[in-house]
Amino acid sequence: MLEFPGGVYAITPETADTERLLSEVEAALAGGAAAVQYRDKSADVARRHEQASELVALCRRFGVPLIVNDDLRLADLTDADGVHLGRDDGSLREARIILGRGKLIGASCYQSLALAQAAQAAGADYVAFGSFFPSPTKPAAGRADATLLREAARALSVPIVAIGGITPANAPALLDAGADSLAVLSALFDAPDIRAAAHALNQLFETESEQ
Repeated sequence: MLEFPGGVYAITPETADTERLLSEVEAALAGGAAAVQYRDKSADVARRHEQASELVALCRRFGVPLIVNDDLRLADLTDADGVHLGRDDGSLREARIILGRGKLIGASCYQSLALAQAAQAAGADYVAFGSFFPSPTKPAAGRADATLLREAARALSVPIVAIGGITPANAPALLDAGADSLAVLSALFDAPDIRAAAHALNQLFETESEQ
C-alpha cells in the first residue's frame, strides 16, 4: 500500500499545452518534488484524460505518486496513484471502494481540525489545510494559521499538508508548526527555473530534519 510522502507536493497549473505541462512537471520532479497533483477544472474531458495519463507515466519514471484533484472517475480510468477530494467532491468512503486499498486519498480540510479528524476516520491517507498565505490561484480562500498545524500534529496520525501562497521564505514556519508536506503551485511553476525552485523548497525539509 502506498504511503503519502512528506516533502514538496507540486500542484500543476492548468494549461492546454500538454507538452509544456509535462516539461514543467519533469523539471519539478528533477528538483525533488515528492508528489504531484494534477489539477485541471476545464470541461475538456479528452485533454484531461490525455494529460493525466501522461503525468501518471512520467511520475512513475521518477517513483513519485500522481494524484488527481477532485475527479474520482479520472483517477480510476488513468490508474493514477490516488485522488484528492474537497468538501463537495464526493465521499471518501466511496473513493476507497472504487480505488481500493492500494491508492492514496487526500482530503481538503480548509481551516477545520474537525473536518480533518472526520477525514482520517473515513480513511483519508493525508489531510490538507489552508490557505496559509494569500494565494494567486485562490485569492478568496479562507485563511488558516500555524496554530492549526500544531493542533493537527497532536491530534492526527496521517500526514499533514499545508497549502496556499507558500514560498521558500514563509515555508519554514509551517514546517516548524507540524506540516509534513508543502503543496505549491505558483512558487514552482511561475519560477524562472522550476527545477531550482523545487530544489530550494526541498532543501527546507532537509534542514528541518537536521534540527
